[in-house]
Amino acid sequence: MCPKDMHLPLSALSSSLRIGNVEIRNRAALAPMSGVTDLPFRMLAWRFGAGFVVTEMVASRELVCNAAESWARLRNSGIKPHIVQLAGREAQWMAEAARIVEANGADIIDINMGCPAKKVTGGYSGSALMRDPDHALSLIEATVKTVSVPVTLKMRLGWDENSINAPLIARRAEAAGVQAITIHGRTRMQFYNGKANWDAIRAVRDVISIPLIANGDVDTVCDAVEILRRSGADAVMVGRSSQGRPWHAGVLAGVAADPDAMGVARIFAEHYAMMLEFYGTEIGLRHARKHVGWYLDRFAPDLPATEKAAILTSTDAALVSDQVAAAIARSRIETLSEEIAA
Repeated sequence: MCPKDMHLPLSALSSSLRIGNVEIRNRAALAPMSGVTDLPFRMLAWRFGAGFVVTEMVASRELVCNAAESWARLRNSGIKPHIVQLAGREAQWMAEAARIVEANGADIIDINMGCPAKKVTGGYSGSALMRDPDHALSLIEATVKTVSVPVTLKMRLGWDENSINAPLIARRAEAAGVQAITIHGRTRMQFYNGKANWDAIRAVRDVISIPLIANGDVDTVCDAVEILRRSGADAVMVGRSSQGRPWHAGVLAGVAADPDAMGVARIFAEHYAMMLEFYGTEIGLRHARKHVGWYLDRFAPDLPATEKAAILTSTDAALVSDQVAAAIARSRIETLSEEIAA
């Protein structure tokens, strides 16, 4: 149960929101996660009620140069709005990529200034842009001026504890035409360590009038309500807490319910089949392994390591689905037995 002193009603998450001229159906969104939020994952999250979903990060220069992976990340399947996240370090490539993305059906373009991965920041993209606000603004301005669809921005609190500049960048981004901002309540140097600072996000709320979306460590409905209260944000975005449960944003929004063990097994089987179809069997098996691991970690945490390893390395798709379902069912039965015994 949520603490009694939570003043924000749960209905705050189920109401709609506007980003520019685009209506968002509720206020619990799925974060863009490279290597995670591919089209199969987004389709499931959308079906279970996420307010909006965002593509994996698309590298702007690679897209312009026709890299196959970048084009694959643009794919959509009837999800509206279609939100594409772009990353880059040069205004020229960001503008050209934005033009391509808009021409290929994007309803909103999100600029990545939050990714902490070394391979991204090492190329002076992602959260590394926060170290040079003037340069970051040149990318934002080039993107906004190139397209007619709303442009949004996702970033962290700052590069490190000595450079908390999200409020400064947010204010300048709004002036440049950005129409919503998402803040992950950590610095880049924290990566995903420690606890997200929800209170620090409020400093951004205080300097912008456009929608603010809060991100970081939102695991439960109570977390979602509390981050809105403490940050003053208009919506929440969930990332890692959705791994192994693509329905999670819909649960936070109050439009879906957590499935029982049989329901989890059915969703997993569908998710697994979708990935194999999307990527092809050989590549799909590799991409699916991390998802298999997340489902097992959440719903069969006591599965022996040898059994888990056998499932993760299996190339028999039907067998994997059966074994995951059996592991989840067995774990649930054991949990119920322990609860009855207690």
